[in-house]
Amino acid sequence: MTLTKMDIIQKVADECGFSKLEASEYVELFFDVIKNALEEGENVRISGFGNFILRDKRQRVGRNPQTGEAIQISPRRVMSFKISQIMKEAMNTGKGSYNPNSSDSDD
Repeated sequence: MTLTKMDIIQKVADECGFSKLEASEYVELFFDVIKNALEEGENVRISGFGNFILRDKRQRVGRNPQTGEAIQISPRRVMSFKISQIMKEAMNTGKGSYNPNSSDSDD
């Protein structure tokens, strides 16, 4: 199963007592803050969740996989995500998992 933004909005609305419109605005704001920080070249650390890390890759020579021909790969910025130890442990023990089909509020 895949968790979607709409699932997150519904969960926030249910857990916090917001309307879906209010929850949507808060969720959008949250993602905008992260997106804007990354656009400005800042790494993002969310304690207990993980880190979004930006890295600049230099220009380099690569190979076209179909022809084997050498090609120049242009410099670019890439983002990676490194999960926190707390989240890794929660994933491996099943504690703290989110189930959008559950009607319990103790998720």
